[in-house]
Amino acid sequence: MIKEMIATLTLEEKAVLLSGKTVWETFGNESVSIPSIFLADGPHGLRKQEGASDHLGLNKSVPATCFPTAATVANSWDVNLAEEIGRHLGKEAKANGVEVLLGPGLNIKRNPLAGRNFEYFSEDPYLSGKMAAAYIRGIQKNGTIACPKHFAVNNQELRRMASDSIVDTQTLREIYLTGFEIAVKEGKPLSLMSAYNKVNGVYANESQFLLRDVLIEEWGFEGFVVSDWGGDNDHVEAVKNGAHLQMPSTGFDGPLELVNAVKEGRLKEEVLDERVGEYLRVILKTQRLEESVDFETQHNTAHKAAAKSIVLLKNEDNVLPLNSEATVGVIGDFAFQARYQGAGSSVVNPKQLKNTVDVIDASSLNIVGMKKGFERQGAMNDAMLEEALELAKASDVVLVYIGLDELAESEGDDRRTMKIAGNQIRLLEALGKIDVKVVAIISAGCVIDCSWEHHVDAILHGYLSGEAGASAMLDVISGKVNPSGKLNETYPITYEDVPFGESFPEKSEKVFYKEGLFVGYRYYDKIDQAVRYPFGYGLSYTQFEYGQLTVEEDKISFTIKNVGNVYGEEVAQLYVSHPSVCLIRPKQELKGFVKVGLQPQEEQQVTIPFDEYTFRFFNPKTNRWETEPMVYGIKIGASSRDIRLESKITLNGEELTEIPYEKKSLSNYFSGNIKGVLTEEFEALYGKAVTQVVMKERHLLGPNHLLKEMAYAKSPVARFIHRTMENMLAKSERKGTPDLNLVFQLNMPFRAIAKMTNGMVNMKMVHGMLEFVNGKHLKGLTGIIKGYFWGRKVKKAFEDHLTEQQQKRKVNL
Repeated sequence: MIKEMIATLTLEEKAVLLSGKTVWETFGNESVSIPSIFLADGPHGLRKQEGASDHLGLNKSVPATCFPTAATVANSWDVNLAEEIGRHLGKEAKANGVEVLLGPGLNIKRNPLAGRNFEYFSEDPYLSGKMAAAYIRGIQKNGTIACPKHFAVNNQELRRMASDSIVDTQTLREIYLTGFEIAVKEGKPLSLMSAYNKVNGVYANESQFLLRDVLIEEWGFEGFVVSDWGGDNDHVEAVKNGAHLQMPSTGFDGPLELVNAVKEGRLKEEVLDERVGEYLRVILKTQRLEESVDFETQHNTAHKAAAKSIVLLKNEDNVLPLNSEATVGVIGDFAFQARYQGAGSSVVNPKQLKNTVDVIDASSLNIVGMKKGFERQGAMNDAMLEEALELAKASDVVLVYIGLDELAESEGDDRRTMKIAGNQIRLLEALGKIDVKVVAIISAGCVIDCSWEHHVDAILHGYLSGEAGASAMLDVISGKVNPSGKLNETYPITYEDVPFGESFPEKSEKVFYKEGLFVGYRYYDKIDQAVRYPFGYGLSYTQFEYGQLTVEEDKISFTIKNVGNVYGEEVAQLYVSHPSVCLIRPKQELKGFVKVGLQPQEEQQVTIPFDEYTFRFFNPKTNRWETEPMVYGIKIGASSRDIRLESKITLNGEELTEIPYEKKSLSNYFSGNIKGVLTEEFEALYGKAVTQVVMKERHLLGPNHLLKEMAYAKSPVARFIHRTMENMLAKSERKGTPDLNLVFQLNMPFRAIAKMTNGMVNMKMVHGMLEFVNGKHLKGLTGIIKGYFWGRKVKKAFEDHLTEQQQKRKVNL
């Protein structure tokens, strides 16, 4: 049926199907019953814009349930919860006429300062993949299409549209692709979003290796690939190598690229037909079904998700849960105005946002007062501090709501520091000198420096907990809920402990992944580096005992007993050690987990099966997954640093036919001391020489240079424009309200002007702009004007052709 349908379409009609019609909608073709589909952001809540549209989260969207972010829910380690959230996300999408929900995001948290860490699950690919697969299954339950992102190796915001991730083959496969592999194989998404960046010299959206060899041939992907918004570099190369949908609209610039490429022999029409067929295979199955949303049920699920994801980091002398008779003071701006989600394209307009001040009266706590204590954007205020201290002196316990503000972590901009604002630290230090119990409650979507922890008695981390996070946190504080969250990422003692942290984010074009396999706990555990809070860590109001470990050929079994006095849920984690002498391996890796709920004194036997990911490694010499015959360590832990049970398993098999590495030239990688890795050793791991592109004064700019690189332009007018933009940004930052639009623009390549303006600007106009900034002012202005009128002519010709074809079919019918 699809082949016959494609055969009736003209070249132009086929080409437009692979481009956006608007910011969020695709082209359809009524004459052959091809629907237009609507795509919308949705990692943790629907963001459907009905008025002015943008992809930056700047304009409002329809009210929707704001669930906790992925970084939060990952702390639950609960795949059933993730699937339940997914079902609710899919339901709201369907009720609002959205066919494709753009999420979940599952890029690896390579560095604590990455600006989008709040949108991603973990530093570990296994946890990321399992949680993402669950979200996808839930989203697609009722026919909504999930779109996991950003494929692949997309790990910093600076230069995100014009950077090149240089990563060795083994690391690429084991760290940066494994999460996507699990998500695709187990979640079976019907779409997938490619990343902005290059991977080893090739744009991800144009990579035959990623989009055909791996995604389809190896993983069996049966959906379509959509570019990140404005991330389509060369539409012809993208379609040729496996991408499908170019978003957002480029007017008819994108379709014309395909038409001309076919006519000129640069793109075979049968390849275009193949991509159109793969796209239609998915969207022709979608139906605009009627769906209603019970927002109260949605809100209750958001509440449950937040409660199950809260992590108890410290509880000295069992301060928590609070006694109902204790007098409680509440301090902190975040109690008055919740910090519940990140900034950027994932921003949700919450249907039922609750702040702590709105719900605290319904709790069992004996509240004696509430003070803000500090200014949200970091300014020192002695009067606010004194008010907070007076309240603390009149209280038995103070709940101090601290964290990162909305401007500290955002899409498009990486963080500058791991620390919270200095005025919050000053408050904690002052409270620590008063005879009062201090409970710190953190709102942040990522790792923060907790060097202030000795000033407080207890710490609860809620991450970014969505619209119902305030009441969920109060349930944990009061003991109504026993915290069961475990960290999805490692908290180093200081940022200086992070390998190659000084070069993050990379400011030049190429980003060298010199740490190789040693991301997060894989690094810290390998060299026994002390950390503040290890991967998988989280306390409870009860205690659990582990025992009776049995290792079989295909699974392990053990018992967990709640030896405390209250109901609790425990996340047991399976780590496998691969003590090879001829391979580069971490000390241990997460290969399974299970969350178990137990009543006081209840014991349960649990089983974790082995799967295809348990013992494998990727051999770059043979270019395949292999299993080394050897004795593997089996470890069951409450975190990566709290191993409760240990055993071994012997795997027999074929000896390695080819050893991938020469140990002598990779000594730091074999030992894990990767801070000692120099360029030469990374080149030995990567397999070829690498050079960095160094910006020079006054050089010619091209389509893939950033707007901020106008600082080096030959045109004094372009340099003036750059200085003006930078000054405007600096002025907004001094006011405490950085202009995110300017941040995005400065980090955008020139080509993206044509890709992100809904057809208002085309590539001919962009080339005119480049002539101008390169000093040829008259030629540039002429090119811009000619490009504008050319674009109008092309648009009219395309629209006339499409209308004519559809009218002909109606007459024939």
